[in-house]
Amino acid sequence: MTDRGAADADADAFIAGVAPLVDAIGGELIAPAGAGPEDVVLSWAGREAVAVRLPALSGSLDHLLSELRRRHGMPLADLDRSTKQQVVRTLEARGAFAMRHGVETVAGALGVSRFTVYNYLNREQGG
Repeated sequence: MTDRGAADADADAFIAGVAPLVDAIGGELIAPAGAGPEDVVLSWAGREAVAVRLPALSGSLDHLLSELRRRHGMPLADLDRSTKQQVVRTLEARGAFAMRHGVETVAGALGVSRFTVYNYLNREQGG
C-alpha cells in the first residue's frame, strides 16, 4: 500500500470513528471542500479529512426525541411512568427544556400534560 493509500485508509477509519458521534448529535458528514463557515472541519494526520455540519437548534429536540424512541424501541408515549421520568431526566441533562416550547414538545411526545412534565422536573430537582 502506498503512503497515500495508507493515509486515505487512516482518514477513512477516522471518519468511521466519528460518524456515530456526529449521528448522535444530529449532524451530517460532508466533504471538506463543501464546508461552509458554519461547519466544523476535522483534520487527521495533518490534512482535512471531513467536515461536520451541525444541526439547526430548531431540530435538535426532535432529534433527541427520535434517538430516545430508537433507544427504547417504542413510542415514548407507550413507556411506563418510571421510564418516562428517566426520559425527562435525560432530556433535562441535554438542555431540552432551555428551548422554546421544550416542555410542550416533550409532553406531546410522552403523551402526558405539561403539568406532568413539570412535576417530573420538580421531583428531580427536589431529590
